[in-house]
Formats: sequence, structure tokens, C-alpha cells
Amino acid sequence: MANPLLAPLMGFLGRLSYPRLFVVTAALFVVDLVIPDFVPLADEILLGLGTLLLANWKSRKNPQPPSIRPPAA
Repeated sequence: MANPLLAPLMGFLGRLSYPRLFVVTAALFVVDLVIPDFVPLADEILLGLGTLLLANWKSRKNPQPPSIRPPAA
């Protein structure tokens, strides 16, 4: 069962694009390292953000154009 306090936050953060989600995660991680327990439930939020980051992680390869074959006669 989802935590009723974190579910709306994870829903909002789940709609962010990958670079913005990474910046939010990195910023929260640095704040949590510098000032422990500054943000309540920061560890749980970081676990959720890490899960969202892994779910949104895509390889950025250039797609190859489809090869055009002449029609078979």
C-alpha cells in the first residue's frame, strides 16, 4: 500500500522528464548528505526518486532509418 503522504509527490515527480528528475534527485541527495534529517522522510523520497530514475532511463541512440527494398516481382 502506498504511503498517503508520498503518493501525490511521487505522482507529480513521475511526470517530470529525465533531466529534471535527475536534478531534483541529486539536489535532495546533497541536501540530505549535508544536513541529515533536514527534510522529513528524505530517505523514502530518495528511494522513490531512484526508482523513477531507473524506470525513465533510456538509451539515447540515434535510430537508424528503415532500409528501403525494391518490391519483389
